[in-house]
Amino acid sequence: MRRLIDPKYMAFPFRIDEDGAKVSARQEHIREQILQVLFTNPGERVFRPHFGGGLRQIIFEPNSPRLSDMVKKRLVSSLTDALHGEVDPSTLEVEVIAEDEYLNLKISYQLATIGTAESHTIALKTEAT
Repeated sequence: MRRLIDPKYMAFPFRIDEDGAKVSARQEHIREQILQVLFTNPGERVFRPHFGGGLRQIIFEPNSPRLSDMVKKRLVSSLTDALHGEVDPSTLEVEVIAEDEYLNLKISYQLATIGTAESHTIALKTEAT
């Protein structure tokens, strides 16, 4: 029963110590997947050209409500695809708030198998408008 609730995953970024490859619990693994999606640019992965949220590209864009809407749509699509099977897609919410020179991302979801709710907030500094 424990295997289904909290299986072990290879940690991201991949690293090895004296005990072998580092592992992550399910909740840590999903946080690591979210970071991979956020900071991977679309087209960066050869066999998954649409994978990624491309946040590195938007950091230098002028902050505006239009930017917030675009980021939200891109991230919901990318995260839904990347977290398929791990997160209940009907509970995935991405809130993007443009404040001064910061773009604040709040990502909330519920784990599919065990129903645990999670939320993460990430603040990115952008160029001021």
